[in-house]
Amino acid sequence: MEAENKDLLIEGAKTFGVSLDEKAMEAFELYLKELLKWNQKINLTAIRSEKGILLKHFLDSLSVYPYLPEHSFILDIGSGAGFPGIPLKIIQPSFEVTLIDSVRKKVDFQKHILRMLGLKETEAIHGRVQDRGILQRLQGRFDITLSRAFSDLGTFLFLSFPFLKQEGTAIAMKGEVDSNEIRLLPGTEGIQYRLQKTIPLILPFSSFKRTILLFEKS
Repeated sequence: MEAENKDLLIEGAKTFGVSLDEKAMEAFELYLKELLKWNQKINLTAIRSEKGILLKHFLDSLSVYPYLPEHSFILDIGSGAGFPGIPLKIIQPSFEVTLIDSVRKKVDFQKHILRMLGLKETEAIHGRVQDRGILQRLQGRFDITLSRAFSDLGTFLFLSFPFLKQEGTAIAMKGEVDSNEIRLLPGTEGIQYRLQKTIPLILPFSSFKRTILLFEKS
């Protein structure tokens, strides 16, 4: 990782209350290197520059850190190349993270990274959250469900509901959000949430606008 980009990652992480130690930096460097290498053969991400990955993947993943309790059980739905679940696990080893994605090559990459980084209490699953077997095994286990542009808000909340503990939190990481999208969320019988917080932010060292939405299962 170029020195300039190292500084960018360290300083950017501080804006989310994260202090990256040497071990975490080594993990991010290895993650970056492997992502760039795998991306030459299989399309894991459309972002192909070192700086772009640091800003739009690593720092974007860390943006939810301030809203996660220290010992959370986290389900990352539609985790792609491991975002945001793996960066969050790197900075907070006490998180127990389950990653799920329907694209096998992306899950293969996740498993490769988890092995290389020696991350414990982290599982990568190939499948869909709608799959009966996955639903039966993981139902009601999580404090947090996370999604980064996985689907529209209503679908994410609907699919998250059975996996969350009572009073668990579904966290949607979106781009700019129209307030109407929240107001017009479809109601579904037996599925109830309370909007806890809407956090608009701009990613450090960029003009990328993001919105974090926290919904409590009620």
